[in-house]
Amino acid sequence: MTTTATDNTEMNLAPDTRMGRLELRVRDMDTMLAYYTTGVGLEPLADEPGAVVLGHGSTPIVRLSEAKGLRPARRNEAGLFHTAVVYEGLPQLSKTLVSMFQHYPETYTGTGDHWVSQAFYFTDPEGNGVELYHDRPRSEWSWNGNHVAMGTDYIDPMNFLRTHLGGVDLDSLAPTEAELGHVHLQVGDVASVHDFYVKALGFDETAKLGNQALFVSAGGYHHHMAMNVWNSRGAGPRANTLGMGVVDILVPTEEEVAKVNERLKAHRLSSTYDGRTLTTLDPWNNEIRLSVRA
Repeated sequence: MTTTATDNTEMNLAPDTRMGRLELRVRDMDTMLAYYTTGVGLEPLADEPGAVVLGHGSTPIVRLSEAKGLRPARRNEAGLFHTAVVYEGLPQLSKTLVSMFQHYPETYTGTGDHWVSQAFYFTDPEGNGVELYHDRPRSEWSWNGNHVAMGTDYIDPMNFLRTHLGGVDLDSLAPTEAELGHVHLQVGDVASVHDFYVKALGFDETAKLGNQALFVSAGGYHHHMAMNVWNSRGAGPRANTLGMGVVDILVPTEEEVAKVNERLKAHRLSSTYDGRTLTTLDPWNNEIRLSVRA
């Protein structure tokens, strides 16, 4: 029997919560900008002092901010595992993959049919993981109570491209629709993840791999955020390094931001809150910002 995640309560984030954009602190702006535009196919949406916002249409996905003075994060430190961009259409995802294989084939690291989605993995020139994926219809997802079934099966990239681009004129495709689907972190331990992201922030737990990884979401999505210890078990708070900066989470109302602020207070967690935007740090000094969706 197929079931769905638990209904939203006062202790959960609103069902229509979604991810906003992810900041990446970069050393070589020209190289990284070329990768995310020529390769990933994101479009410049806004220039800011020392930074550029990239996305599709009017949807921001990544903000590259220049930070020449910072050192790279070490593999066993807490921080970003990967940024995940979800595509509305399979042909548009396939077009992006063609661009990646043409311009940056050396950054390809693998694939995964996760039953809820079909994903392709890369590592950008500064070592940040990148996932490009498409969701299967929610009617095809299988739930066991509050946990969604997810696994990892191999996808042949060439067969995937032949299936979804065979005979298609790439220039005739509709404009790409994509957004930040989820953010995957590497952390020191899973118990602290649950205390912060589920109990305090208000996400629902949707999958768990023992003491190795936790997946959380709002509104019955498979996951908006994930955290694992595969490279970083026992890691302490992050140093000020290149890589992930602010993780933006968008909620529907100011009342929702206020609820989260009260939950953080109840858990004796500090935050900066102005009535519309809330900023807090998780146990590894990853900066999480909640704001009202435009």
